[in-house]
Amino acid sequence: MPDASLALAPDPAVDLATRILIVDDDPGIRELTAAFLAGHGYVVDVAADGVEMRARLEQESYALIVLDVMMPGEDGLSILRSLDRSTSPAVIIMSVISEEVDRIVGLEMGADDYVAKPANPRELLARIRSVLRRNQAAASAAPSSGRPYLRFAGWRLDPVGRQLFDPDQVVINLSDGEFRLLLAFAEHPRRVLTRDQLLDLSRGLNAEHFDRAIDVQVSRLRRKLTRDDSLVGDELIRTVRNEGYMFTSDVERR
Repeated sequence: MPDASLALAPDPAVDLATRILIVDDDPGIRELTAAFLAGHGYVVDVAADGVEMRARLEQESYALIVLDVMMPGEDGLSILRSLDRSTSPAVIIMSVISEEVDRIVGLEMGADDYVAKPANPRELLARIRSVLRRNQAAASAAPSSGRPYLRFAGWRLDPVGRQLFDPDQVVINLSDGEFRLLLAFAEHPRRVLTRDQLLDLSRGLNAEHFDRAIDVQVSRLRRKLTRDDSLVGDELIRTVRNEGYMFTSDVERR
């Protein structure tokens, strides 16, 4: 990892109480990463594996976890799968650059972002800042009471509670990635969105573009939006050949 002196400019938006957890089986990487991030105003803890990570989560409240994928025993993807993404901290996964499938699967499972390993500390810092800003902006935009829902074709999406209700008011379980993708569609109805636009809207501008990841998530989201007595997912999310996807329903915010 490059020297910590290669630092980005201080971020005035950083809350000095922002706590980050580094989960990596390599003690050298753990400590270097922790020292670098601590030098930029974050409170940083470390864990060598899933067991230590869970113990830390019981003791402290974290804004973000940096999670290595390739670890012996319980790997990072298994750890990510075990987290409740509706209540857990944001997660940035680190994966060996050649293991593209790990990154795609991690994003599908709800990771907020990823960085190639060995991680350039400047890039990791930039991605951490981006994820935290995105989450902070979403929290600031959320009304404290009487919050509006996004309503379409009998469905109801709660942007604050991050829940989807079907026409019978049954909660439909969505992964973090599926929720953000549906939110992007519902906020841009009846518009053709390219895969690149969907990645930017649901993952942020720092996301690298993986068409396959979006296609897989769209397929899963369609299945969850399919009902016998209402519009099926394929009708709600229409494939526009050679362009992308379009959310076909009108959306009301109330």
